[in-house]
Amino acid sequence: MSALVIVGTDTGVGKTVFSAGLTAALNATYWKPVQSGLEDATDTETVCTLSGVDVLPEAYRLNMPASPHLSAEDMGIEIDLSRLALPQVDGPLVVEGAGGLMVPLNRKSYYLDLIAQWQAPVVLVARTALGTINHTTLSLMALRSAGSEVVGVAFVGDPEPDVEQTIVEMSKVRHLGRLPYLGVLTQQGLSDAFSSIDVATIRRFL
Repeated sequence: MSALVIVGTDTGVGKTVFSAGLTAALNATYWKPVQSGLEDATDTETVCTLSGVDVLPEAYRLNMPASPHLSAEDMGIEIDLSRLALPQVDGPLVVEGAGGLMVPLNRKSYYLDLIAQWQAPVVLVARTALGTINHTTLSLMALRSAGSEVVGVAFVGDPEPDVEQTIVEMSKVRHLGRLPYLGVLTQQGLSDAFSSIDVATIRRFL
């Protein structure tokens, strides 16, 4: 089993849609360890719909749409990192993190601490919008400081070549392509759009 962790620079950057496209492209299994917020379609349900491949159940399903530690406390529980070991599956495993690296899982541990424990390669998903240089650079610094192997950065949004190149050059990181915003999300539409992502490079880390 070989795992790949997908993390975002922030909430709402397109990480779940990217994870769905990558899961389908790799014919992988998908796992979201912690889901906060159950009112709308969960990330696991979205990936299942958009990828058409196997998904695993979450270790924690938390009702309140908030930081995992607050959602867990709202239910009277504490997230136990020992329950979040990478599951064993046949073939590649795509693991989707939370809305950012410094999101607390409990009052002692950030998501970054869990990612460091996993020791699996990481793809960072970033917006192309204003502010992304700061957010992306800080996220890359945090990952590297934690000893994580960074595969590269995948961008989501309208093309911003100068911004993207600045991040790639100054952070010395691979550009894995850019996924445009998709007005209507379908399996075929995502598959077509994902042709712009460097899946071959990502696959080499599995």
